[in-house]
Amino acid sequence: MVKAIFFDIDGTLVSFETHKIPASTQEALKALRDKGIKIFIATGRPQCLINNLGDLEFDGYITVNGSYCFTAGHQPIYKGCIPQEDIERLITFQQKYPVPFVFAYGNEMFVTEVNDRVQAVSDLIEIPVPPVASIEEARGKDILQIMGYFTDEEEKETDIFGKVLTHCEPMRWYPLFADIIARGNSKSTGIDKVLAYFDIDLKDTMAFGDGGNDIPMLKHVATGIAMGNAEPHVKAVADYVTTSVDEDGIANALKHFGLI
Repeated sequence: MVKAIFFDIDGTLVSFETHKIPASTQEALKALRDKGIKIFIATGRPQCLINNLGDLEFDGYITVNGSYCFTAGHQPIYKGCIPQEDIERLITFQQKYPVPFVFAYGNEMFVTEVNDRVQAVSDLIEIPVPPVASIEEARGKDILQIMGYFTDEEEKETDIFGKVLTHCEPMRWYPLFADIIARGNSKSTGIDKVLAYFDIDLKDTMAFGDGGNDIPMLKHVATGIAMGNAEPHVKAVADYVTTSVDEDGIANALKHFGLI
């Protein structure tokens, strides 16, 4: 019996093409709540960038890839920050390798500089470019997530996670940058925290996703569903692959499982 369903935002709920939630998805989510099934957001976005869900209501939110979870009423459930010692090493690292970094904390964020990669990702998910500030501004703040604008090859070349962000790990859903969070956090971690808060068993869960950062979540829940627009390695870990976000993927899967 499904009691809780977790939804990624970009490429799952929201189309990369239209930047909107399909009407079929909106109707499906409202039908789930009418049946008493709890629905949750599980996103890499920080709280301040969750700006594309319209008037849809959710029971809770897993944000910054599991690093900060809270209820619909903004009651905190879990918070896992990046250690300050990693921030200090990153400040030194950035002086030698001046690639842009975004820092997310509380309901705020800033970027150390704006280049073509930063602009491209901003355009892709239709979010404003954060204000620019010196990397030193990250000192003393409860940093929930860093976004590093380097490729997988550049990551290996600099060994940033072996020598600098030693208590962190990257999660990629797009090749131009990595979401960076404290090790031990993930969407699956966030799910466990949320389920404990709402007293729901893991066996009664389902999740939808399309990106690499959704893999821990899709493998963790009872039924993991990959969108048709997901990459092959994401589809490979799913229990079921539905159609794309632009082809009523969420509604089609919920009908397939008899939930709407």
